[in-house]
Amino acid sequence: MADENFDLIVVGAGPGGYVAAIRAAQLGKTTAVVESDKAGGRCLNYACIPAKTMLHTAEVFDEAKNSAYIGVKVEGAELDWEALGQRRTDVSASLSGGVKGLFDRNKIKFIEGEGSLTAEGEVKVGDATYGAEKIILATGSTAQAIPGVEFSDRVLDTWAAWSLPEQPKKIAVVGAGASGSEIASAYIRFGTEVILVEMLDQILPAEDKDVVRVVERTFKKQGIEISTGTPVENVEVGSDSVKFTYGENSAEVDYLVIAGGRKPDIDGLGLDAAGVKLDENGRVQVDEFQKTSNEKIYAIGDLTRGAALAHKAMEEGIVAAESAAGADTHPVDLDLVPGATFCQPQVASVGLTEAQAKEKGLDIKTGKLKLGGVGAGTVYDDKDGMVKLVVEKEYGEIVGAHIVGDRACDMIAELVAVMALEGGIQELQRIMHPHPTISEAVLDAARAVDKWATHA
Repeated sequence: MADENFDLIVVGAGPGGYVAAIRAAQLGKTTAVVESDKAGGRCLNYACIPAKTMLHTAEVFDEAKNSAYIGVKVEGAELDWEALGQRRTDVSASLSGGVKGLFDRNKIKFIEGEGSLTAEGEVKVGDATYGAEKIILATGSTAQAIPGVEFSDRVLDTWAAWSLPEQPKKIAVVGAGASGSEIASAYIRFGTEVILVEMLDQILPAEDKDVVRVVERTFKKQGIEISTGTPVENVEVGSDSVKFTYGENSAEVDYLVIAGGRKPDIDGLGLDAAGVKLDENGRVQVDEFQKTSNEKIYAIGDLTRGAALAHKAMEEGIVAAESAAGADTHPVDLDLVPGATFCQPQVASVGLTEAQAKEKGLDIKTGKLKLGGVGAGTVYDDKDGMVKLVVEKEYGEIVGAHIVGDRACDMIAELVAVMALEGGIQELQRIMHPHPTISEAVLDAARAVDKWATHA
């Protein structure tokens, strides 16, 4: 017999989990959240938020050292590593406390401990057992090392890279996806030497090649050594350094950072006991409403198919909570999950790259506009970035949108909205954008598709 019963229990208090719990409570369901660590989960405490806090400091520090040309001279700008670490901690603590406050405001019970499923479809936490009409699994993912290499004091996962007690002189980052590129971008601006190694043929492998070229040029200009198409091998971990080879090169660094991938955090969840099946990729198998093979259990976020992104988990949490509560809902469109990388310059995208569209056999046309083409690009010194649109020829459907520039991650939402509402290039070409803003580049990129951009 359960010690306490709820309408809904969410296992995991990360972005997907806490959003799901709040939505269920809003729908009148008695709700509990089980979490073994802090409210807000890994994203808020060990990943997204700490990373962006560090990246913001890198941006300000870099501007302080390089702003004389706009009339601001700063002498003696220096990085206070201890203060930076404290701010990183304070930001996460503040937001974690905010999530706890939201739980209290919505009368959601916060249960501390490791949650696991029982054969009866209940949730066991320590010696206590909790009953629920429905359960949402939201335990996220954990870092994955590369074959033959284990994490250690010198071989770091992404959180260890962001939380080093002292600034290193030289690091190597293995994996140039979003997380690896962000780490490289921050540390090079902190003044650390950086080697960025990617086994595939380009950095940011998921992004459009035209966008990647802009980032690569900037990274090299900043001083990052980039090596693509090269696996990391022959790793030797010493007491105060790491030696390794990559392609025909070798290096010795203070730390080797592995940012190559993550795996669903399912160990100890009791999926087999509860009859929850995995798909061929080892992720929890779900339908469009996030329901698993067990009718009363849902799964969201990094546990399931699709990109491992906090905003995807949040929206899936909404869908799962509404479905579990018997409310009308709309499945998440996995083709419209935006990607956002907060390196400098930022990269954001949604939909297909030009290459992917061609591989699918689509008859397409593209429009591009450099940010320097609009007035704000020069005002804000954001001239090297660009907006690129991939459009189906016959009806003008936007099948992909790609932005690189200092504000790219804030700009992409407009294009997600247009695509979600089935607006075509014809509509986007006529949407007025305020002047002078970087967003005007979206308007002229749309017009460039049909060769009538004003500022091309």
